[in-house]
Amino acid sequence: MEPGRDIDRLIDIMAALRHPETGCAWDIEQSFATIAPYTIEEAYEVADAIARNDTDNLRQELGDLLLQVVYHARLAEEAGVFAFPDVVEAVTRKMIGRHPHVFGDEAARSAGAAKGFWENAKAEEKRQRAADRGDDRAQGLLDDIEATLPGLARALKLQQKAATVGFDWDDRRQVVAKIREEIEEIEREFQFGTVSRQEVEDEIGDLLFAVVNLARHAQVDPDHGLRRANAKFVRRFGVIERGLRRAGRSLDAAGLEEMEALWQQAKRNERDHSDSGVT
Repeated sequence: MEPGRDIDRLIDIMAALRHPETGCAWDIEQSFATIAPYTIEEAYEVADAIARNDTDNLRQELGDLLLQVVYHARLAEEAGVFAFPDVVEAVTRKMIGRHPHVFGDEAARSAGAAKGFWENAKAEEKRQRAADRGDDRAQGLLDDIEATLPGLARALKLQQKAATVGFDWDDRRQVVAKIREEIEEIEREFQFGTVSRQEVEDEIGDLLFAVVNLARHAQVDPDHGLRRANAKFVRRFGVIERGLRRAGRSLDAAGLEEMEALWQQAKRNERDHSDSGVT
């Protein structure tokens, strides 16, 4: 089978991989549940390529993510519930329905441009799906924030949604004060030393939630900020490793003071590099 630029070729490849007699043994064994972690991983790899501004890698990662969609659609087709064209129809219907200001008549275009239309449309879609399931429970404001989202992303969405009805701090300084309060609570927990691991985990969770709130008030993406911090940690730790190798020493043999000195050197090097205007 030859590669191609048409989506049908990718669908055919997936069908061949899943063929019960001639397909790939690994692919044949997979299910929605076993593939889901790979789907999440591929989405993060797309985000990573974007963060690194690596468009060549982005092309590859988008392909990997598309493969995940085709994979799930193939599993659904085999189960007789839906197929890839149904996925395309569902998303095109959704995008047209949520953009009457682009695809509707003149009256619809005027109404669709109103503030909050997108969120209202999403809420109505969720209410309709609940009704289709026979679920007549009242929809809470935060019920449409998926519980399966990564922690930072869900915290941000919960706060954004609560803020739409005025449940929010007026000033970011209040958020900073809340962070200090959460840190003090953690310090007290450690001081007394009689709390459970669960209680400490709860307090740290409160602290992280407050930090996400600060990021939101500062209009920055907390997940992107953490990714940058991770990259910075990897970069500076690499300076420690290289410095120790030049000195003929290993990480295991080095003490904390020696590693900390190299860490501080890495920070100074970055500042000097930044001040020089070199990128």
